[in-house]
Amino acid sequence: MHTLGCFVLALQVPDVAPVAGSGDILGIVRSTGPINQVVLAILILFSIVSWAIILFKTWEYRKVDRQTRTFLEVFRKSSKFSEVQAVCPSLPDSPLCGVFQAGDAELNAQFRVTGNNPHPAPSNPGSTAARPTLKSLDAVDRALIRAATVEVNRLEKRVTFLATAASVSPYIGLFGTVVGIMVAFNRIGATGSTNLAVVAPGISEALIATAMGLFAAIPAVLAYNHFTHRVKLFSAIMDDFALEFLNITERNFT
Repeated sequence: MHTLGCFVLALQVPDVAPVAGSGDILGIVRSTGPINQVVLAILILFSIVSWAIILFKTWEYRKVDRQTRTFLEVFRKSSKFSEVQAVCPSLPDSPLCGVFQAGDAELNAQFRVTGNNPHPAPSNPGSTAARPTLKSLDAVDRALIRAATVEVNRLEKRVTFLATAASVSPYIGLFGTVVGIMVAFNRIGATGSTNLAVVAPGISEALIATAMGLFAAIPAVLAYNHFTHRVKLFSAIMDDFALEFLNITERNFT
């Protein structure tokens, strides 16, 4: 606030030449040196990409949440895995579809080896028909774990950029701040004067770089924390589903 007050006072001193572009932010940006302009361009790029990722992942996670609820309803109402398999193509964004298909594929592979029906009805274990026998429950568990890992990686795609932007942007802005202060001291040394008209341009460059670094970093870190929490929730849902799938498999096929 003290620096800002000094800057305002500099604009009001009658015997001081006005700073170019001091009336607006764009004017200050245009009057900055080439190094600070590169710094600002990088920070603006970080900010644009971060906001694009934030909007895209928000839209994507809403679809994931909606389709996951639909999948669970279908899964728990179906009497055969084949019925669940039929609905998976219409719910491509749900990570549970990938986990289910991996588990179902492992079941089918084991049933083909033993010559059993690859799509039995899990809810009728007391049927008079020959019940298929699972060869290895651990293999199904491993298939579910691998699929869940793939789905988590898919959900985290592009989110790591937000962490990078959140951690790097303040330092890039700090670099611009240091450059602006160096410019201010260089002008003081060249003119031999500490008049605000000499110092203000460099301080303005420093403050613009600092503000832009925070503008790029703050939304990125907030969004990263939020999305990381969402991914953890989806991962927990997949873990619960995998246990439910294993329970059905063990109850009916072992």
